[in-house]
Amino acid sequence: MSALWSVGAGLLLLLLWVRHRGLEAVLVHHRWVFVCFFLMPLSILFDIYYHLRAWAVWRLHSAPRQHAQRVQHIQAQVREWKNEGSKRYMCTGRPGWLTVSLRVGKYKKTHKNIMINLMDVLEVDSERQVVRVEPLVSMGQLTAHLNPMGWTIPVVPELDDLTVGGLIMGTGIETSSHIYGLFQHTCVAYELVLADGSLVRCSPTENSDLFYAVPWSCGTLGFLVAAEIKMIPAKKYVKIHYEPVRGLQKICEKFTEESKKKENSFVEGLLYSLDEAVIMTGVLTDEAEQSKINRIGNYYKPWFFKHVEKYLKADRTGIEYIPSRHYYHRHTRSIFWELQDIIPFGNNPIFRYLFGWMVPPKISLLKLTQGEALRKLYEQHHVVQDMLVPIKSLEKSIQTFHVDLNVYPIWLCPFILPNNPGMVHPKGDEAELYVDIGAYGEPKRKQFEARASMRQMEKFVRSVHGFQMLYADCYMTREEFWDMFDGSLYHKLREQMNCKDAFPEVYDKICKAARH
Repeated sequence: MSALWSVGAGLLLLLLWVRHRGLEAVLVHHRWVFVCFFLMPLSILFDIYYHLRAWAVWRLHSAPRQHAQRVQHIQAQVREWKNEGSKRYMCTGRPGWLTVSLRVGKYKKTHKNIMINLMDVLEVDSERQVVRVEPLVSMGQLTAHLNPMGWTIPVVPELDDLTVGGLIMGTGIETSSHIYGLFQHTCVAYELVLADGSLVRCSPTENSDLFYAVPWSCGTLGFLVAAEIKMIPAKKYVKIHYEPVRGLQKICEKFTEESKKKENSFVEGLLYSLDEAVIMTGVLTDEAEQSKINRIGNYYKPWFFKHVEKYLKADRTGIEYIPSRHYYHRHTRSIFWELQDIIPFGNNPIFRYLFGWMVPPKISLLKLTQGEALRKLYEQHHVVQDMLVPIKSLEKSIQTFHVDLNVYPIWLCPFILPNNPGMVHPKGDEAELYVDIGAYGEPKRKQFEARASMRQMEKFVRSVHGFQMLYADCYMTREEFWDMFDGSLYHKLREQMNCKDAFPEVYDKICKAARH
């Protein structure tokens, strides 16, 4: 009873302090208070609900049976929109704060919201080595479902809450992408409800134009209702080799060299300054030296990027065996390194052991409780950007990131970009090796101005025939946007399928210049 009184008294004092300082001031200047005492416990409740729901669906085998009924409900909503006169654009009814993108879609308030409740794994076909899923299935959910069966997918984008639909309609990448390409390149078929309410399946051999146009289209060609993704056999561990490298030229040479080796299952670089990095290569294996196993995903373990930094500070190489699922979600607990700006003491051993099991707070809840003042502060003094550039331009790109942003650590992830039709492909006729340069945090550049700095970055990326991930803030004009992306197939299909009255153009949906 005394413990309950103590907790109650503590909460009362906290509420009095919040009332004295003002809720907005606390959210802006002491956000960790709100995150630790409210969002982290709420995130646990969210996770419990979704885990119980997934377990119940699996036990009852209800997903395949109910899928057709749910798709018919989506089709009925689209036909209802047509009968009403097609007066407004359509979009998914999923609230904007639920998405992992930091952008809040204001268009949800003016468009016709089509409710899409599709969040289940439908079928695991071991013979074809394909898993069929609904679009709101998350990466955490999918790996938890497949790994016990001895399967995984070739590209497992990092954060648990990333969904299949978001990774197809946007894009996704992981450190195996130098072999398999982007997430879209591991998909073998999509099923969509189109603007006329019809249900269509597309693949490289069936409605192939639509299949290649869907990725990066951000839901402006139709509503994704299912996807088929390749599977590969899962192994127990990833054998990781850590190698600190100094000097920008040597970093780029070493990273490029390792990215070209197909024997590396995984390649990743963490750049801690302009001339200091750790290059990691990994190989899938079922055997491990017991003394070198590191279960990095356990809640009390150091954040992965801090763990990697130890090799740089000690100036030594190292080998570890990380359980595969821990490796796939190694940056989840710290949201790469974004959580250190929200909970500065989050990597402290005491905090990890006492509260680490509640980390991370849901990105969706962070967005929901952000508030206008904090949103504007983040927009002007914080960057979350992924730029995809040819690996031959890596050194020049890192220098540009340093001058325009000066944000560290920087994430480096290689990927092969095949010469397929669609919005994103190499300039030449053959596949080309690219690299994702991820910058997440507060720029240290003096007189940083978000719009001017990002427009400068976007101009550079266009000049090397690179691409900007569309989950982030985009400042390009319409002409600049379609200079970066190939819109020929996309616009052709929008015309053919009567999408112009049904869905906004992708530029109008995601670019700040179009939304303000």
